[in-house]
Amino acid sequence: MRNILLTGTAGFIGSNFVPYFLEKYPEYTLINLDLLTYAGNLENLKECEGNSRYKFIKGDICNRELVEFIFREYDIQGVIHFAAESHVDNSIKNPGVFVQTNINGTFTLLDIAYKYWMDKPFTCKAKYQDARFHHISTDEVYGTLGETGFFTESTPYAPNSPYSASKASSDMIVRSYQETYGLNSVITNCSNNYGPKQHDEKLIPTIIRKALSNQSIPIYGDGKNIRDWLYVLDHCKGIDLVYHNGKSGQTYNIGGRNERTNLQIVDRICTILDEKVPTTKSYKELITFVEDRSGHDRRYAIDATKLENELGWKADENFDSGIVKTIEWYLRKYN
Repeated sequence: MRNILLTGTAGFIGSNFVPYFLEKYPEYTLINLDLLTYAGNLENLKECEGNSRYKFIKGDICNRELVEFIFREYDIQGVIHFAAESHVDNSIKNPGVFVQTNINGTFTLLDIAYKYWMDKPFTCKAKYQDARFHHISTDEVYGTLGETGFFTESTPYAPNSPYSASKASSDMIVRSYQETYGLNSVITNCSNNYGPKQHDEKLIPTIIRKALSNQSIPIYGDGKNIRDWLYVLDHCKGIDLVYHNGKSGQTYNIGGRNERTNLQIVDRICTILDEKVPTTKSYKELITFVEDRSGHDRRYAIDATKLENELGWKADENFDSGIVKTIEWYLRKYN
């Protein structure tokens, strides 16, 4: 049995990852460390509560004593680090929290993993030759794209918000522990995720929730900001592949090849809701344009060729299939 520390998996992506990983790998015990901030909800992991190979610990990744205790108590042999403050609007209002969690928290985890698994730089303890630190990051570290082109693993970092700057910084700290100490680490940078269990504040749940409650659906600016949308379970499968088979020290971009403007997203969701939950008028009449947010990147798009060619990953869902599954899940939640 191998004990793996997962951080922040009461949140959106992690809570989809845990049941997937538990079912696929019966040789793993998963220790979930989560502070349960507003974005974390144990209801997201209800199906895992009775599993003897899953344990939840409430705590802060910045709490060095606690993290050291977890490594010793459970003999941690791998880390998959999801925990992060991730809402861009919140990072504009309160950037200090993002610096603390995303930068200091990542440093704490890395430093403890290095000292627990290794005797000195580039010398692993015998038992931890295969121990790996997997850092989950975002495409927002690359900044914004013009009308053409894609982010690749060699795209220079150019973060434009406190959130993306804090994630870029955490990526650099992971890289430094690989280069300076030889810590076995990998980084994945993903595009916008969507699917079940996403926090209500995010774009797609907001559109669905506002529509069902007959409230205005707010769209920033002109609605023409473009994102590459990735179904959350496809992301989880990519993380799995990189954690197990990715080359140490490498970064892998995970993207859905599903570029959509925010206007296209809201139009598609409203069309589906018009069919599934019809009212006297179309939900599209609720769309309202609001003042754009500061530093709002215009376009993100990921080239996932490296992950596809080296590790054989491919997305199982396209946007048209994934959005229907997503809407059906939220209809059950909100109704």
